[in-house]
Amino acid sequence: MAVGIKRKRTGENVDATILLPQKIAKPIPNDVALKEEESTSVPEDMEPQLKRITESDRTPFEKKVWSLLCQIPRGHVSTYALLAAHLGSSPRAVGNALRRNPFAPEVPCHRVVATGGALGGFKGKWPKDGEGITLDEKRKLLRGEGIRLDDKGKVLGTPWAAFV
Repeated sequence: MAVGIKRKRTGENVDATILLPQKIAKPIPNDVALKEEESTSVPEDMEPQLKRITESDRTPFEKKVWSLLCQIPRGHVSTYALLAAHLGSSPRAVGNALRRNPFAPEVPCHRVVATGGALGGFKGKWPKDGEGITLDEKRKLLRGEGIRLDDKGKVLGTPWAAFV
């Protein structure tokens, strides 16, 4: 489902509609009690990382981005765009916060890829040919978590988007 926003450009007679993603939340019935492990969105092993993030002197936005990373389960990836949509920000801003992540790889910025499955500019580096030690490192980290890549180096599977 998408929400349409009509914008009229100067000098145009026609309105252009831009579709934006809309979150759809399923209500939890009152008679269904959540188990303890289901009541939290962050795996228990990430609690120390959340504490490190909270106690850091970084910007509130960076802390929000890094805290979201802690929700992405091992063996899954998400995208810059999905994180940005959840935060009401832009993929570029998310990428910049990930580039400044001082807690990697424990706070797993390697689990974020481009919308099409490409690995992106890991550690803020964009070598001429798109390759280099940083992308080799990202591939190694992802494969170590069981994430599969196709023959062109793109991540296979559906991005994880269950942020709370």
